[in-house]
Amino acid sequence: MSRIGRKPIAIPEGVEIAQKGHVISVKGTRGKLSFVHRDTVSIKVDDNSILVSRENDDKSNRELHGLTRALVQNMINGVSLGFKKELELNGVGFTADTKKPPFLILNLGFSHPIYFVIPDEITIVTPKPTQIIIEGIDKQLVGEVAAKIRSFRKPEPYKGKGVKYVEETIRRKAGKSVGAGA
Repeated sequence: MSRIGRKPIAIPEGVEIAQKGHVISVKGTRGKLSFVHRDTVSIKVDDNSILVSRENDDKSNRELHGLTRALVQNMINGVSLGFKKELELNGVGFTADTKKPPFLILNLGFSHPIYFVIPDEITIVTPKPTQIIIEGIDKQLVGEVAAKIRSFRKPEPYKGKGVKYVEETIRRKAGKSVGAGA
């Protein structure tokens, strides 16, 4: 059996689980999320825990067993605690600003600023002009938004300029060097 799929999921205080057919809904202090699971995987909700099981040991069912359990766990963590990603801008004149509400305005060394439309489920805060904090209840959406912002100017290996995650380290390369006999 799947090691991850076998583990029961603890339901914290203030989180309500509703199941109707193949749809499981999780409601907490931060919001509400729902997920439609396959019929080969069954979810059993008890008083304070959730158990995920599969009907047989086919390869596709084994794959879905652990995945379903992880997705339900992420939904519970999202509505109770939330998810957060932090980005850092490195480079002369690189700034981020959220003064115009539906947009994140990025100056990343191009001839024009980049206007990124912030999704409704996501909160973006810029405490410093070179720091971006992305928060939300959906782990996948938070990661997608952070990756999209990072893709506008990935960190380059020579000077380290670009948008990077706070915990990310950039492998630096040596620049041009004078060869022997020059």
